[in-house]
This record gives sequence, structure tokens and C-alpha cells, in this order.
Amino acid sequence: MKLYYSPGACSLAPHIMIREAGLPADIVKVDLGTKKTEKGEDFSKINPKGYVPTVQLDNGQIMTEVAVLLQYIADQKPDAKLIPPAGTLDRYREQEWLNFIATEVHKGFGPLWNPATPDSFKAIVKKKLGDRFALLDKHFSTNDFLMGKSFTAADAYLFTITNWSAHADVDMTPYKNLNAFRERVGKRPAVQAALKAEGLV
Repeated sequence: MKLYYSPGACSLAPHIMIREAGLPADIVKVDLGTKKTEKGEDFSKINPKGYVPTVQLDNGQIMTEVAVLLQYIADQKPDAKLIPPAGTLDRYREQEWLNFIATEVHKGFGPLWNPATPDSFKAIVKKKLGDRFALLDKHFSTNDFLMGKSFTAADAYLFTITNWSAHADVDMTPYKNLNAFRERVGKRPAVQAALKAEGLV
């Protein structure tokens, strides 16, 4: 398996999962500005979508999209229990969280990265993100992780995306339970290893 990533991007989530699962993988850095990999490859030919994360399977096939990659990686090591078994109600609950993070949190940050976004609209975006964070904060008042007591794929995704808050000028101080979750996940050895490998700590 080969993971194409950009430091601190959403590709950090599958990077974390690869390390959590203990899977062998080549981790290849991509410059999203030039669309070149650290090895000089034309990334647009590897993934015509032009963004990370991108995984190249051992058979050469290309797979994309964070929520899909997280499930795929976790399913490669079922004994690690990084995701509930397929077909169970808990798996659908996991997918519910993955979809919520993808559509309501991950994409919610999008306008904040665009320099053309008016400040008045950025304020609206931050308010909506705040509503989502308040919901998560309430959840973490009685749960250590999204699925309860155990770390799963969705936690890697949420940790990755909420780490963007400092760079996007999103105030996280009101969400003490969510911040406690982020601190809890951030201390995991696999998470620390991924952060160090990407030069983020």
C-alpha cells in the first residue's frame, strides 16, 4: 500500500490509521501546489482529482476519499478493532459519524481557506462549525470516543479536521469536552508517530 499525503491535510487521518493498524505502507509526500510528489512524479496522473489522500493498492488500483480509505484500512486488520464489523448496526453508526465529519465538519472548513471568501460569510461559516462542535462537545461529555469507550476510524478523522481550527482562526475554547477528546487522541503513540513523520510536531 502507498499513501500519498500532504502534511496536516485530511490525509493525516488515513496515515494515523495505517500506523494504528500496524500495516506496511509507503508514505509519499505531495506538493499540492505543483502537483508533484517528493519523488518527482506527476501527481495529477496518479489521481486526476488532484487532491490527497490517495492510496495506491498493491495491485496498482487507486482509491480515494477519506471516509472510504479509513474503512478500507481498518478492515485490513480486523483484530485491531479499529472499526465495527461490516453489516452490524455499530458499523452503520460508525459510517454515520464518518459522513457527519466529512460533510458537516471537513467541508465546513472549506470557505475559510479561500482568500476570496468575504469576512461576513466566514463569520457565518464559523457559527455553523460552532454549532457542530457544540453537538460533539455534548457527546464527549459522556463518551471518551465517538463510538463510546474505544478509539475507531472516525476518531482519527475528527482529530485531524478539528486540528485545523487554529490555522482557520476558529475559537475552540468553549468546547472543553471536545478539546479533551483531541488531547486524548493526540497522545496515542500511532498519532504521535504520524504527526512526527509529517513534521507537525
